[in-house]
Amino acid sequence: MSERSSEWSRKFDAPIALSDGRKLVTLHDAATYITALPDEEPSAAEWQAAIEALILVVELGGPTMFARIGVMRALNRSCVRKFNPSRKQHHWGRRKLKRDQ
Repeated sequence: MSERSSEWSRKFDAPIALSDGRKLVTLHDAATYITALPDEEPSAAEWQAAIEALILVVELGGPTMFARIGVMRALNRSCVRKFNPSRKQHHWGRRKLKRDQ
């Protein structure tokens, strides 16, 4: 039993910052946060995947990054990524090689 409790106390590689200023530092913090959500939230597919990732990391001793990714995807599920074409210059045209100069 003490081995299982030590698995829940494993820390994430980088803490997960929440919108209210709190941080999820350990697997136990993430599990407590998920169980405190309103009833309809954890039933979403993203939260189900995050819960499954947490349990697998604890039971099988996998890398905490898997659980972190699951929680981050669930937290940011409503954010829509927008393509910004001005971020990168296009390099259309023929390549110029040194031998062609």
